[in-house]
Amino acid sequence: MAYKNLSFENVNINGGFWEEKQELLRDVTVKAVYNRFKETGRFDAFKCDKNSKIKPHIYWDSDVAKWIEGASYLIKKSPEPELEKIIDEVVCDIEKNQLPCGYFNSYYLTLEPNNIFTNRDQHELYCAGHLIESAIAYYEATGKKKFLELILKYVDYIEKRFKIDRDTPFATPGHEEIELALVRLYNLTGSKKHLDLARFFVCERGKNIKEGNFIDWADSKYSQSHDEPKNQHTAEGHSVRACYLYSAMADLALNDNDEELKVACESIFDDIVNHKMYITGGIGSTYLGEAFTVPYDLPSEGAYAESCASIALIFFAQRMLNLTGEKKYADVIERILYNGFLSTFSLDGKSFFYVNPLEIVPKNHTRHASVKNKDPLPPMTRFEVFECSCCPPNIVRFLGSLGSYIYTYDDMGIYLQQYINSEATFNIGGKEITLTQKTDYPKNGKISLTASEDVTVYVRVPEYLCGENTPTSGYIPLKLKANREQTIEFEIPTMLVSASEQVKDAFGKVALVRGPVVYCLEGHDNENELFGIYIDKSTTFRYGYNEKLNVPTIEVDAFVREKTGSLYAQFNDSYKKTKATLIPYYAFANRGENQMQVWTLVK
Repeated sequence: MAYKNLSFENVNINGGFWEEKQELLRDVTVKAVYNRFKETGRFDAFKCDKNSKIKPHIYWDSDVAKWIEGASYLIKKSPEPELEKIIDEVVCDIEKNQLPCGYFNSYYLTLEPNNIFTNRDQHELYCAGHLIESAIAYYEATGKKKFLELILKYVDYIEKRFKIDRDTPFATPGHEEIELALVRLYNLTGSKKHLDLARFFVCERGKNIKEGNFIDWADSKYSQSHDEPKNQHTAEGHSVRACYLYSAMADLALNDNDEELKVACESIFDDIVNHKMYITGGIGSTYLGEAFTVPYDLPSEGAYAESCASIALIFFAQRMLNLTGEKKYADVIERILYNGFLSTFSLDGKSFFYVNPLEIVPKNHTRHASVKNKDPLPPMTRFEVFECSCCPPNIVRFLGSLGSYIYTYDDMGIYLQQYINSEATFNIGGKEITLTQKTDYPKNGKISLTASEDVTVYVRVPEYLCGENTPTSGYIPLKLKANREQTIEFEIPTMLVSASEQVKDAFGKVALVRGPVVYCLEGHDNENELFGIYIDKSTTFRYGYNEKLNVPTIEVDAFVREKTGSLYAQFNDSYKKTKATLIPYYAFANRGENQMQVWTLVK
C-alpha cells in the first residue's frame, strides 16, 4: 500500500530540536555557503566569461543549483529578498548565455564549446538535473516562470539529442541525478515526455556494457552500468550516484506500477542496510570511488561516508516508504537524521564535513608525513568550502525541506513518521485537517497530538523499541477526536549495541546509543587514550549536559589496563576502574582536532 508524501510547504516546524537547526540554516548556513561560493567564483561562472581568471569546474553548476534549491525552500516559507535577488541574477546570466538550442552549462560554454555531450563523465546531465530541481523549487516558491522556462527549453534539447536523435556517444549519465529530477518535473508539468525521458535514462542504463567503462580505474559497477536496473539487486559503485539512481527507480516503480523495479529496489535497500551501512546511517565506506564495497567492509578510522551519500540514502528511503508503506524505511531515515546527517555540519552552522569517520586518531594523520601518495584519512575538522563542494549546498537544500519527511498519508489517515514539533495541513477525502504535534524528542518520547477534525493517526513505533508487542504494521493507531489532545509516550532507552562479528573494526566492541542518537567518546572529555578504554558492560548510565556544546552527555563506568611502563611485557589481566564521558556523534569535532571513536572495547 503506497503513501502520499506531505510536502514541507504544508508543514511548519515550530519548536524544539529541529526548529533550532532550521533557524541556524536561515540565519547562518545559507549565507555562509553563498559567501564561499561567491569567493571561489561559482556564481560568476554563470556569466561564461572566457577572459575570467577563475575557470569553472565541471560540477560548479550543480553546486549553485543546489544552493538555489535550498534558498528557494526558505523563500517559500518566508520572504527573503536578498536571496531572491541573488537567484534572479543567476537566472539572468543563464538567459544571456543559453544557446539558441537550449543548452546551458557554464563549464562547456566557457571552456569547451565544441565538446558538448561528448564525455559521459563530465557531469553535464548531472548538472542539468540539479538545474531542473532548482528551477522547480524557485518557481514553486515565487511563481516566477523565467528560470523554469529556460530549463524546460534545455530539457527539450536533451530529449532531442539523447532520446529522439540518439546522436551522442553515450546514452545515460555518468553521474545520476537527472532521472529523479525529470520525474519531479513531470509531477509539476504533467507532461508525459518528461516522465518518458526519465524512464529512458533509467532503463537504457546497463544495456551497453562498454558505456560503463569510462574511467580508467573503474569498472561498469562504479556507475551502476553493469546491468539493467531491473536486474540489479545489490548496491554497487559510487554511493551517491547509486542512491540517486535507486531513488528514480523507486519513483518509476510507483508511477508505473513496475514490479520488477520495485523488487530490485527492495533487494538493493536490504543489501545496504544489512551489509553496507554504518551504525550512523553513513554509506560508501571507501575513498576509492566514494563507493560501496563488499558486505561488512565498514572501517571506522578510514570511513568515507560522504555527506551527500547520507542525504541520497534518505531520498531513496523516503521513496521506498511511499512505494511500500513499510516503516523500516522511516526507521532508516531517523537513524541518518540524528547521526550521519547531523554530523555533516558544525554546531555553529558555518563549516562542513565531506567525509564522516567513526574514529579519529590524530597521530595517525602525521605518521606518513613524508610520503606523498599515502591512503588518505578523513579530515579531523570541518571546512567552510571544498574544491569539490557538493555537500554544503546539499545540506542546505535537505534541511530546508525537512518538513517533507515527517508525515505521509492515505485515505485511511495520517502516518506520523518522524517525531518533530510541527503543525501540518492535510487534504484527506476532500476534507482539510490540521494536525499539531508537540514533542521534545529525542530528549524524551512524549508526543502530544491534536487534530482539527476526527482522524486516525498511525504513530510509528521506533526501531529501538520494536518487540513482540509491536503491531504487525509497526504503527500504533490513535483515533483523534476533533480538537482533543491525545498523548503517547515512548521510552527512550540507552543501550550498548554490538555489530556483526564480520565487521572487523567493531568486533568485540560496543557503541552507546540512546534512542536514535549514537554517542561517541572524544578526547576532550576523557583523560585516557580512547582506544584503551573498556566500557563496563554492567554500567549504569548517568546523564549530564555540556553547556559549551549545548548537547547532552552520558557518563559510564569503565576500565583501563594498568600501565606496564615498557613497550612489551608479559600479559597482565589487571585493570583499574575509571569513568568515561560520551557526547552525541553529531557533535564531535566542534572543539578542534582530537581523538574520537564510536566503537569502544567492552568488559
